[in-house]
Amino acid sequence: MLKTIFKRLLLLIVTLFLVTVLAFVAFSIIPGDPTDAILGLNATDEQVAALRAQLGLDQPLLQRYWNWVTDFVRGDFGVSYNFDMPVADLLSSRIAPTLTLALLSFVLIVAFSIPLGLLAARYAGGVIDRVLTVLNQICMSIPNFVVGIGLVFLFGLMLKLFQPGAYVAPTEDLGRYLCYMFFPALAVALPKSAMTVKMLRSSVLSEMNADYIRTAYSKGNSKSSALWRHVLRNAMIPVVTFLATTIAELVAGSIVVEQVFTVPGLGQMLVSSIGNRDYPVVQAIIVLVAALVVLCNFLADVLYRVMDPRLKGR
Repeated sequence: MLKTIFKRLLLLIVTLFLVTVLAFVAFSIIPGDPTDAILGLNATDEQVAALRAQLGLDQPLLQRYWNWVTDFVRGDFGVSYNFDMPVADLLSSRIAPTLTLALLSFVLIVAFSIPLGLLAARYAGGVIDRVLTVLNQICMSIPNFVVGIGLVFLFGLMLKLFQPGAYVAPTEDLGRYLCYMFFPALAVALPKSAMTVKMLRSSVLSEMNADYIRTAYSKGNSKSSALWRHVLRNAMIPVVTFLATTIAELVAGSIVVEQVFTVPGLGQMLVSSIGNRDYPVVQAIIVLVAALVVLCNFLADVLYRVMDPRLKGR
């Protein structure tokens, strides 16, 4: 098991290295120069050259990458071209809404998917199972930003349960803040909830056909008793590991949905930074989100091996 974990850890390091290379090189070779966004089109050649030297853009590509990645590892993400302040400070001021969205989304996924997954498995093949299957397919096929647009139209414009674009900071009114964040969190959670329901249903049905369940039936256990006392613990193993990998994906999904609900988080900053060619900010967000995804997948793999006794020693 330790050998497998070491291999996964090595793969994690290689993946993160490739992410940093792609993130840096991609924004170094695309057309356009960040000095144009900073100085404007009327800047003289001398001004452009001086600014490029100040930003280190006049150095060779490999030298710039090495300087950037070594500083990044130490927690120095560079200085924003647009705001002229450390990127780390800039991100820390915007990360709270994004993390709140991800956390609320995770809570909604757990609250929706586990009861519905068990319900679908309990009545597999019945009307309830068929209805849930149709709803699952619909939710999984619609991107979360499209779900967000639908929620804005239905609950914001038609039912007027919230005012679209009227974001309330938690320091102003915590209750209104959470109420407003509920709808973008719902947009992020629905597709993942559908996937979790489908996975839990399949896992439960697979366990229900196992030999130890037939033994439980022979000892007088009912279907409900066998489900709660024997099946659920084993059936939850793949679901728990899936939810562990979902955490990072929820952060990425929150960044996308923030644009629909005008939440001032990392998503808005990412879009505005791309438009302003503020590459240190864009690179930092991309690498940090990618690192979170890779790390969560690694931890989920380890968790799965710890929880499943069949994989011990492998």
